[in-house]
Amino acid sequence: MTLKISIPTLIVVRHAPVDQKYQGVCYGRTDAVLGPEGEQLSYAVAEELAAWGNATIVHSGLQRTRFLAERLAAQLGCSATTCEALQERDFGTWELQPWNDIHAQHGDEMLRMVSEPETYRPGGGETTYEMRDRVVQWFESLPNADLTIAVTHGGPIAALLGSQRRLPVTDWMDLIPRCGQIVPIHKRATEQE
Repeated sequence: MTLKISIPTLIVVRHAPVDQKYQGVCYGRTDAVLGPEGEQLSYAVAEELAAWGNATIVHSGLQRTRFLAERLAAQLGCSATTCEALQERDFGTWELQPWNDIHAQHGDEMLRMVSEPETYRPGGGETTYEMRDRVVQWFESLPNADLTIAVTHGGPIAALLGSQRRLPVTDWMDLIPRCGQIVPIHKRATEQE
């Protein structure tokens, strides 16, 4: 009898919580730092991820992802590299504006990120599909033989999962993991006797 065992090609992790000063603020590509809670959670998540053993470790290059990636790399005795394809959505002029102010100024126009994913640029930034395309292209370039652990952001993770599952963009919000959550992604299966 042949049993198929699914081996993750990729483990994505959403960064830990950012500093309190960013709560309620749009910080997409902004290099928001972790707060004490985020740093503490990063150490715990790094320890949990280290159990997977040898892996290629990548992060978006922003401090909130690099902190965890470097802790994990130190535990595994390797290095962590930057991959800009993993950065959060670019929100253009909305960056560092309170979400309440953005809503007061733009109202339900914000929903166009979901209803017009191919053309709407929040704050003049990046469309939903541009974000999706860069993350999916990166994922498709991963080798099948090795495990990659990527520390990234909620938007790219949701876009990758939604694309893999062929879900409409309207369902992607439900795929955003909580801060520090580990999400294995399977690209292949191997057979065991």
